[in-house]
Amino acid sequence: MTLADILPTLAVSLADKVPAHLWPDTTTQDDDLHVAGVRLASVAATFGTPVTVLDETTVRARCRAFRAALPEAEVTYAGKALSCRAVLRWIAEEGLSLDVCSAGELAVARSVNFPASRILVHGNAKTPDDLKAALAYGDVRIVVDSLDEIDQLAALARSRQRVLIRVTPGVDAHTHRAITTGTDDQKFGFSLATGAASDAVRRVLSHPNLELTGLHCHIGSQVRRVASFELAARRMVDLIAELHPDVTIHELDLGGGFAVPYLPEDDPFDLAGYATRLRVALHYECQSHGVPVPKLIIEPGRSIVATAGVTVYRVVTVKRGPTTFVAVDGGLSDNPRPSLYGARYSVRLIGRTSPARRTPMTVVGRHCEAGDVVASDVPLPADIHAGDLLAVPCTGAYHHLLASNYNQVCRPPLIGLHNGTSTVLVRGETEEDLLRRDVG
Repeated sequence: MTLADILPTLAVSLADKVPAHLWPDTTTQDDDLHVAGVRLASVAATFGTPVTVLDETTVRARCRAFRAALPEAEVTYAGKALSCRAVLRWIAEEGLSLDVCSAGELAVARSVNFPASRILVHGNAKTPDDLKAALAYGDVRIVVDSLDEIDQLAALARSRQRVLIRVTPGVDAHTHRAITTGTDDQKFGFSLATGAASDAVRRVLSHPNLELTGLHCHIGSQVRRVASFELAARRMVDLIAELHPDVTIHELDLGGGFAVPYLPEDDPFDLAGYATRLRVALHYECQSHGVPVPKLIIEPGRSIVATAGVTVYRVVTVKRGPTTFVAVDGGLSDNPRPSLYGARYSVRLIGRTSPARRTPMTVVGRHCEAGDVVASDVPLPADIHAGDLLAVPCTGAYHHLLASNYNQVCRPPLIGLHNGTSTVLVRGETEEDLLRRDVG
């Protein structure tokens, strides 16, 4: 074989590869794609498409990375990113805590006996059922978000209940407005600037069956600037100092929102730099104000599971024109993120090699919405056709739990991959499932 014979194949292989930092840690990319030693085309053949796989090794590695970076902190997995029994078992085994925001998420936690002392309950509008489920679970901490909730919780609690107060610190996370949560005049938390946070502290202290253990803030998701986290820490310590010495704050939850890469040009979040700068900022501010350093809590969710997930679709049709539209058998019902806030993804062909040149194409879904776009302007081989398989990386977070039955499409399965084996974590829905709840 001559060099001239090898170069075209090498060029095709390189063209199909998506940068390694977008895939699970156990991924190998050659003429095909394998995760945890399992060929993804084989997963599609076994379980059908769409199908989302989740690499257990990557999830556990991300848990360990956060614990190693901040060993003094309580690392609390944000269950809203991906909550199912297997994932919560992995999280518990890795020593993480868990934050939940509904009675349903508490039910999943209870089903795997997640320790109550390691659960925080969030939510800007907890229903009475949510609060009752939290109180029934046992020794959980509840992050209160409104004066109404404080009074309702106090009325429901039959013993002393530990609470944290969610504070809006007035910090712009420089991310999409739909996932910005640290600025004023929004639905989350008590404003620091208006004095509402101090009012909330007084309200909690007025109820003898509520125990104020800490403060909480969360500035948004997909936050890339460590300086935004530092600013939030400084402002929260300002509040701690304002309350001192009458009130001692034992825990400071600075939330999460650490960015993960979705595109080749996206850099991974600088976790080591974040840990160092946050630790310095927290200790310096506490020393300057003469207050004890509270126990730090952080809440990585997306950054634990996002890159552990890959979704595989099958091409249904290709429409060529000024824009080439590649329509797949999923889309909006299994990934609403592009429609919700313009999320962008990478895509690669799997299951076969192609010598054809790569051209920009738009991958769209099967649903009756013009906004049902999976990925825009992604390089795919010109000979792509119906029946081909496409893999989309970084789909472990906010996919499974945001999935819907729009157009009465069944939600896809979630398959766990580990050491060469595949296991159904959540089975795919059937049409019988769709009809079971329709009792009219």
